[in-house]
Amino acid sequence: MSASTTRYSAPTIALHWITLILIAAVYATAELKGMVPKESPEAGLMRMLHSSCGLTILGLTAIRLIARLFSRAPAIVPEPAAWERLFAVLMHVALYALLLALPLLAWYGISAVGGTPHVWGIALPTLTGEDKELGRSVLGTHKLIANIGYGLIALHVLAALRHHYASKDNTLLRMLQNRG
Repeated sequence: MSASTTRYSAPTIALHWITLILIAAVYATAELKGMVPKESPEAGLMRMLHSSCGLTILGLTAIRLIARLFSRAPAIVPEPAAWERLFAVLMHVALYALLLALPLLAWYGISAVGGTPHVWGIALPTLTGEDKELGRSVLGTHKLIANIGYGLIALHVLAALRHHYASKDNTLLRMLQNRG
């Protein structure tokens, strides 16, 4: 997954945009499941999609982090200021922490309340023994961090747009497939 001098590799770009689609699905299902009766088939479908997409994000994020160890990001041209580079590093750390923490907290929380986590219909092992109070607390933390995620995602998008339209650098273009 080596990067060219101007763009990320095709697999890296694909993983980024697939992750985005899964994030949109996770947030959409979280919102939609609150709009249907709790024990309805639709709520069950929303829970299954939510957990399956979330745990898929966990796997893809692990792959993305491993890939980052073996490839370098293409240079941003023109080079941003030092404060922008620092902000970008902090933002990426926060986003990766979000992508790892949310599914792990959900998996642990579901296990603690006595549930069996599933990903695309496959039961996963529980991560802890039953402790309903702990489970509810962990799932509450999951929800809080997910709400913070809305802001992180918005900042990420706004930064990419700012780079593209105001700074007129290649930050956004590096994550788009070369069409020429």
